[in-house]
Amino acid sequence: MTTSPPIVLVFAGNDPSGGAGLAADMLALSSLGCHVAPVMTGIVIQDSAGEQDVLLIESEWVEDQARCILEDMKVDAIKVGLIGSIETLTVIAEIASDYPEIPLILDPVFFTKAGDHLAAEELLAMMRELLLPHTTLVTLNSIDARHLASDDPDEQDDLTLDIAASRILDFGCEYVLITGAHENTPKVINGLYSDMGRASVDSWDRLPGSFYGAGGTLAAALTGALANGAEIIEAVKEAQDYTWQTLLAAYRPGMGQLIPDRFFWARPAEDLSITPLDEVL
Repeated sequence: MTTSPPIVLVFAGNDPSGGAGLAADMLALSSLGCHVAPVMTGIVIQDSAGEQDVLLIESEWVEDQARCILEDMKVDAIKVGLIGSIETLTVIAEIASDYPEIPLILDPVFFTKAGDHLAAEELLAMMRELLLPHTTLVTLNSIDARHLASDDPDEQDDLTLDIAASRILDFGCEYVLITGAHENTPKVINGLYSDMGRASVDSWDRLPGSFYGAGGTLAAALTGALANGAEIIEAVKEAQDYTWQTLLAAYRPGMGQLIPDRFFWARPAEDLSITPLDEVL
């Protein structure tokens, strides 16, 4: 009998475009040799141009989906994307508390349902209180990092990423990875932070175009690397390499943004100007 590949439990919404959400996570994690156990938290109306609305799954259904897998399989890592409600957040936090040995990667999606900003702010507050203390690593772009670190919009504009990371770490997570694609810098600079300060800094050439699903791909690749046994700093490096290659090979399937090619390495080498996978990881 063949040995099971690493198993990753994914909490996410179903994005029908495949650019983000469950489908995207399954593509990235499968590309990195993992078996994905997908737990649906919402059904999203979305195309390659952006999100329009979401139908949230009842928290009891989310919990039952996850616990039946955790009681049946040895899960090596957990990835959390769309949560959508305080009830579901509470369920995920309780599961994380029950399985503290499983690394949890949080890639927060900052919306609940279209136009419900009050619910989103309440969810953000509960995320700080309930989920971050059980989080191994949270991945954020610079805008979301400032948002998670402060409730004051005026302060957010002037908040340095070092201070934002420090505040987020104070909520109880072990590591914070902040990506710099939205910053006004010649290169994209990503910083990994721990309670000791900056653990690593990596810079990447900016690629032309607008990408949909880059952050989720990075978080999924990180989760996959951890599930495969990598240490945090190694996992961050591998995940960034993989993500950059998916963006270099990105394609435009619709009328919106480019989508990362999570299986870039499976295409004929002569069709793509990219580095072979065995030279990336």
